[in-house]
Amino acid sequence: MTDPNLDEIDLQILEKLQDEGRITNVELATSVGLTAPPCLRRMRGLEDSGVITAYHAAVDPAKMGYTITVFAMVSLKSQAEEDLQAFEHHIENLPEVRECYMLNGEIDFILKVVAKDLQQFQQFLTSKLTSAPNVASVKTSLTIRSAKNLPGVPIDVG
Repeated sequence: MTDPNLDEIDLQILEKLQDEGRITNVELATSVGLTAPPCLRRMRGLEDSGVITAYHAAVDPAKMGYTITVFAMVSLKSQAEEDLQAFEHHIENLPEVRECYMLNGEIDFILKVVAKDLQQFQQFLTSKLTSAPNVASVKTSLTIRSAKNLPGVPIDVG
């Protein structure tokens, strides 16, 4: 459910920023039918309320030498809250792990991991992931290609 405090203009601002994060405030204001000052106030309000959580650059992994993307499905020996949090804390300190989600079902976590090559991934897997405390098993799937990779969420404007 969309936040009831968001009006049509807020949704337009969010849609535009999600598609084109480097747009200037003047261009953004024009595209949503406002002048620059009220547009900036709305944008700051969306940031302050936590609707907009961050800004970042999308970096091409291959151009940075990261040619391997792997999804790792991790099962833990214990699902006690302190053990789940300990695993999450361990993952926070591994830069190769780009995304981490706790799951419902047989697998406890799914991780998106990047590496420069298979040898580097194998080193990561054996020295940092499978050897982590409370890890029962890790199943991995090497990606072949990405068919879709969109940031954010669908925004229904009007």
